[in-house]
Amino acid sequence: MKALVIGGSLGGLFAANLLRDLGWEVDVYERVADDLAARGAGIGTHTELVDVLARLGIRMDERLGVVIPDRICVDRDGRELYRCHWAHTMSAWANVYRPLKDRFPAERYHFGKGFTGLVQDAAGVNAFFDDGTSATGDLLIGADGLRSTVRAQLMPGVQPQYAGYVAWRSIVEEQLVGAASREWLGEGYWFVLPKGEMFLCYQVPAKDLSRSGRDWNYVWYRPVTDSELKDICTDASGKHHALGIPPPLIRADVSARIKQDARDLLPPHIATLLEVSQPFFQPIFDIESPRLVVGRALLLGDAAFVARPHVGMGVTKGALDARCLAKSLKETQDLQTALARYERLRGEFGRRCVARARRLGSYIEARSRPEKGWTADQRDQRPERVLHEVALALAEIPELAIEI
Repeated sequence: MKALVIGGSLGGLFAANLLRDLGWEVDVYERVADDLAARGAGIGTHTELVDVLARLGIRMDERLGVVIPDRICVDRDGRELYRCHWAHTMSAWANVYRPLKDRFPAERYHFGKGFTGLVQDAAGVNAFFDDGTSATGDLLIGADGLRSTVRAQLMPGVQPQYAGYVAWRSIVEEQLVGAASREWLGEGYWFVLPKGEMFLCYQVPAKDLSRSGRDWNYVWYRPVTDSELKDICTDASGKHHALGIPPPLIRADVSARIKQDARDLLPPHIATLLEVSQPFFQPIFDIESPRLVVGRALLLGDAAFVARPHVGMGVTKGALDARCLAKSLKETQDLQTALARYERLRGEFGRRCVARARRLGSYIEARSRPEKGWTADQRDQRPERVLHEVALALAEIPELAIEI
């Protein structure tokens, strides 16, 4: 049996490696022409993610993860408002991508292959690419992310829905942070909660595995109206980037404004992370696919569902999607029976993830969309609520216990 994986990021690599271990012939097609290891940011991990990595012989040791002991919420002046014990492992996107990519045969990973369409029948599925080539297989896996071209062909009416806020973020090399700030930050997972906003930062292993030390990852969720989003997604030449502006094209005045806001709203030792870095932003979207399987084609990871990052489960969900697919294919020789099982289990899980993430982000969305009428509970951003609900372990989230 042969699988064609469209998308060579984490979800695609999890699926490709797991299916290959089952004895499948697998090829991965990535539209980007170069290696993806320089991309991505910090991520949270879950026991289930570590288990899938271990199944592939990849160990989440100190090179790949940093255990953060406590979560601490502080005010503008750095005074502690709330603290809770946490002891979860934080990692970086590149540190999971690299071992997955290295494990997969290089000759089966094809760069510069933009997917343009598919044709399928009872005998198989054909995929077509923008360089004029094509490939044939028994199964096509759409793991090509938020702007999935596979999803666009299978379900053209399903579009990402803007959530009303953006995430400003970056990863900062530890040596760029002054000694006093490094000492103040220590090993905490820091939260700052300006009204209708959420800033968080934590340490991750150095993105470059050949370099010792750690980096700081920060994310700042800020309400942005539709008109404001259009403005900040417009570059200095006046060109509007509707699908998200590339970081180098963010206007100087937009970058200067976010750094000034950091000085005004964040403690000085935390604001310095923005001062010494080049922040970029990502609009936050929701995606719910009504189906995950159409014939011999399926959606996996962010191509299927995108939940706002507050669940902290994007990478883990992609790994679990791939694990469920591999298990379904292993348990039955009938492809359609296996795909029906996958769709039933992962569809339900994905919908619950999206619903929970919307609830956790409602107080941020409410700032940019007050006309929708929000309840007091939806606007609640008390530290003791936020710190105990964002990015929990799967076992701690009742509505996601289906996975357990």
